[in-house]
Amino acid sequence: MSDAAAVYLEILRRQTPAQKLAAIHSLRRTAWSLKAAWIRASEPELSESDVQAQVRMIFRRAVD
Repeated sequence: MSDAAAVYLEILRRQTPAQKLAAIHSLRRTAWSLKAAWIRASEPELSESDVQAQVRMIFRRAVD
């Protein structure tokens, strides 16, 4: 394991559960935003509500 990986793991170990949960929520929001941006770029004719509906469908399928 590299020194950077060891430092990163130590940081994760020291986080409280609330900090870990906040990080998870932040990553999910980022993933959602990136997916929405990709859909907007690839299908510019869609309305914002259609974009959000597609993102929701994609995220639901990822859980199943």
